[in-house]
Amino acid sequence: MLSPVIDPEGAPFWRYAAQGELRVQACADCGALRFPPRPCCPHCRSFGTEWRPLSGHGRVWSYVVPHPPLLPDYAERAPYNVIVVELVEAPHIRLVGNLVTEPGAAIDSLPVDRIRIGAKVRFAADPVSGLPQWVPERS
Repeated sequence: MLSPVIDPEGAPFWRYAAQGELRVQACADCGALRFPPRPCCPHCRSFGTEWRPLSGHGRVWSYVVPHPPLLPDYAERAPYNVIVVELVEAPHIRLVGNLVTEPGAAIDSLPVDRIRIGAKVRFAADPVSGLPQWVPERS
């Protein structure tokens, strides 16, 4: 199983994700949301930061289905999906993860032919790895 490389700026993202909560970094002065996390606001140059909770709702912006050769830890799961999600509250922020049938499901749990650009999804971190996962929104 792969695990993220955690730097000081991004550590809160991973801590919240492991708890099943989606938060992104925001400027404590101008309020601009930003991802990936960084020490300085690109809008006002403030070093003040806070972590804002988001709804976790988004849309599939893009996706790929990796085929061999794959990283050894994922080879037995192929084919699986990797999606890019555009967040509803912050369309300029796009996060990567796997689209799965339910939180904690295997990365190959959703047939790749069911993925559609623009499909509504919601955030659900894998309870074991803490990695971002996404599940389809039920209409």
